[in-house]
Amino acid sequence: MAVKEYVPALRTLYDEKVRGELLEEFGYGSPMQIPRLEKVIVSMGVGEAINNKKLLDAAVNEITLIAGQKAVKTRARKSISNFKLREGQEIGAKVTLRGTRMFEFLGRLIDVAIPRVKDFRGVSPNAFDGHGNYSLGVTEQIIFPEIDYDKIEKISGMNIVIVTTAKTDHEARSLLTRLGMPFRK
Repeated sequence: MAVKEYVPALRTLYDEKVRGELLEEFGYGSPMQIPRLEKVIVSMGVGEAINNKKLLDAAVNEITLIAGQKAVKTRARKSISNFKLREGQEIGAKVTLRGTRMFEFLGRLIDVAIPRVKDFRGVSPNAFDGHGNYSLGVTEQIIFPEIDYDKIEKISGMNIVIVTTAKTDHEARSLLTRLGMPFRK
């Protein structure tokens, strides 16, 4: 008996509906030109980690819980004396998601986490970088149901970057809209 491999709902939506709609909208010559999601990077800067290493370990654990994949500590690239920061000090955490985990995370972000934001009116439609990649800032990590509010050290924000193969921001916006990203009108 063959075991059927798990496919996230967002991946199924992309394969069965979104690809065809994008092909029709932009009239690509080849199916390989259709924009697709490449990776999602979730990162958290912990400036207080200079004085309190426990906060950095908590940030790594929180990102690991949210993403379902082990996060790595990031180091400072250069020294900044005003912040008492030395080159090579650990000051953040990040995780890069691809494939099934990426689609699973994005599905949870769009369907569960973003609607839990207080006074939510939609995400900014202007946060594209000019090359088809989208950046999203989350002010509180507690919008994710995986985080237990009683066990967190400190409420902190995180950055989520969605990297696509789209050549323009218009193509990327169309892709993300069709996947369910709630852009502000």
